[in-house]
Amino acid sequence: MNYEPVLTARIGVVDPACLHDYEAHGGFQALARAVELGPDRTVAQVEAAKLLGRGGAAFPAGIKWRAVHNAEGPKFVVANADESEPGTFKDRILMEKDPYALIEAVILAGYATGAGKGFIYVRGEYPRAYQRLRQAVARCYEAGYLGKDILGSGHEFHLELRRGAGAYICGEETALFESIEGKRGYPRLKPPFPTEAGLFGRPTLINNVESLVSVLPIVLRGPDWFNSIGPANSPGPKLYSLSGRVRKPGLVEAPMGVTLRELIEAHGGGVSGSGEFQAALVGGAAGTFLGPDQLDTPLDFHSLAKMGAALGSGAVIVFDTSVDMMQVLERIAAFFAHESCGKCYPCQLGTMRQRDIIQRMVAGQGRPGDLQLLRDIGQTMRDASICGLGQTASSAILSAFELQLT
Repeated sequence: MNYEPVLTARIGVVDPACLHDYEAHGGFQALARAVELGPDRTVAQVEAAKLLGRGGAAFPAGIKWRAVHNAEGPKFVVANADESEPGTFKDRILMEKDPYALIEAVILAGYATGAGKGFIYVRGEYPRAYQRLRQAVARCYEAGYLGKDILGSGHEFHLELRRGAGAYICGEETALFESIEGKRGYPRLKPPFPTEAGLFGRPTLINNVESLVSVLPIVLRGPDWFNSIGPANSPGPKLYSLSGRVRKPGLVEAPMGVTLRELIEAHGGGVSGSGEFQAALVGGAAGTFLGPDQLDTPLDFHSLAKMGAALGSGAVIVFDTSVDMMQVLERIAAFFAHESCGKCYPCQLGTMRQRDIIQRMVAGQGRPGDLQLLRDIGQTMRDASICGLGQTASSAILSAFELQLT
């Protein structure tokens, strides 16, 4: 299938520091189109496109947009740019190479939902992305894209940047709110959901960077165009972060549902190292492993969900046959034990026990029943953890044992 990139079309073409360059390559046309349509019809476009959130949860974006649009009183828009999932770098590239696209998308979201203020929460380890966005926000205020009466719409919108401090948990939306509010990044219990009581207790639209940027071509080209790409139940273009043992690692834009084999061979140039594929970790540390028998799996939300796997943020880390997978599992287990915020005991204790068991197995001191104990710990974390960190902390590890990669 011939596919022309859309989300990454300006990367390497425009000067990311130049507003005029962005405008010359279609910049702010989507915002102008949204003002023509009006808030209600703009939200309807997002709903009709069936855009599923690209941050990992795959929640329908249109539901969030409509709920905040219908809410009363002061409202906020938040761009979740705390891209902390191991193996994921798509949002960083968008922010560094096309920062005005994210800013336009946040302004558009504010106009459509009636929010008067927005925040972009940038991962602390992304200094270049932060500086690019900071400069771009200043230029947008100077040009009148931010502030009062945006494009003659009568809508006032202001935008601020916030930097994280390296906490993986702050990628969870409610922990992110706590961080912006100056508190420790602990996840909140739900309900209430962010669309009802989010940032500072007000209705809040929060979307991942890729999700927001995907709205720009939807508004310009229409939802029918978006739905014509990829499978009907997971439509649209998708950004995949391809890394590990491939000859050409990097950011790949492809139709949703590209197979793992095509991603590795056609886009990644094939397996490097030994040249023989052992496994791929899809969705980052919180994802699942796919083995040689699953190379033809379509990488979309619904196809993977039917297998008990998850696309997550779209990270794909490839491992060749020379890699010791137990060492990989040890690193994943140590990561979650370190990053657990400790608010709920199932995750705090479960991630530590999971790490201890894996470390013991790597040291050759495994015990009978260790695998069943890992399954029991994983089930407890999935059922009883407050947020997605604990709920997915065992996913990759258990999937590796199921595929007999160890």
